[in-house]
Amino acid sequence: MRVRNVHERAFSAALNEVGALLDGLASEEDRLWPRDRWPAITLDRPLQVGAVGGHGPIRYVIEEYKPGRFVRFRFTGPRGFDGAHWLEVVPSGAERVVLRHTVKMRTTGLATLSWALLYRPLHDALLEDALDSARRALGGRKRARRWTLWVRMLRAVAPR
Repeated sequence: MRVRNVHERAFSAALNEVGALLDGLASEEDRLWPRDRWPAITLDRPLQVGAVGGHGPIRYVIEEYKPGRFVRFRFTGPRGFDGAHWLEVVPSGAERVVLRHTVKMRTTGLATLSWALLYRPLHDALLEDALDSARRALGGRKRARRWTLWVRMLRAVAPR
């Protein structure tokens, strides 16, 4: 199955402010990843091309990194996820910046079913939480997003 999944949020902020959130990913100063609610991203070295890591059962290697603007992760697991996901910081007019996350992959075998039933709902909830973290980091109001019943059930039975 071909998958294209996009989450984005526009911010009234300077490009370098949003870019700093991207650059802090998987570091001690990470203000983007909602690690208070989700498994933390871990990498075997700082954010750079060739760094290997993941979060939960999702594994990847960084294949492209443009500081403050773009990072692309190539999936290495789970089996049947063939493709990549990336974060990009895109200028959108005067003092407006879009932070966008895109998944583009092809699933095969059981991964097609697991994406549809497990990974996609969890991924969607995680990305919306990350965009909320970005909003808070950029001075926006704190907002606790309520997960869907399905996501809450999956979280209750899945190991953290």
